[in-house]
Amino acid sequence: MKLIAASEPSTGATGQNVIELANDADPFQVSLEGVDRIDLNFPKFTDGRAFSQAFLLRRRLGFQGEIRATGDVLVDQLAQMERSGFDVAVLRADQDMGIAQRVLAAYPGYGVGKYQGDAIDIQPHFVTAATSSAT
Repeated sequence: MKLIAASEPSTGATGQNVIELANDADPFQVSLEGVDRIDLNFPKFTDGRAFSQAFLLRRRLGFQGEIRATGDVLVDQLAQMERSGFDVAVLRADQDMGIAQRVLAAYPGYGVGKYQGDAIDIQPHFVTAATSSAT
């Protein structure tokens, strides 16, 4: 997952077709034709609707572009964001980039806590473990 500090200027590629999906918008009602990046906003860290939107975009709608988390993004949400399908997180201004990188590094492949599939890797941990031990 790519991390961006809130103080950094927008790092999107020029010419990207970007949409901002409102927190209460239904991803099924949005045309994704030609869209390169979708920004999903967390108005408060306690509002998790963007997690559901990201998951729907990745798994149900098969969106392959960038999904970016914006707004009240805290470091302790990063692992779950990545599992939900986010590629990029713009950290809230008071969040430390070093801590954010350590948080993500603490979950290498999510092997320890990954008991179920996620938006990217749909295989649950027990299937992966059984497959690798059988070979």
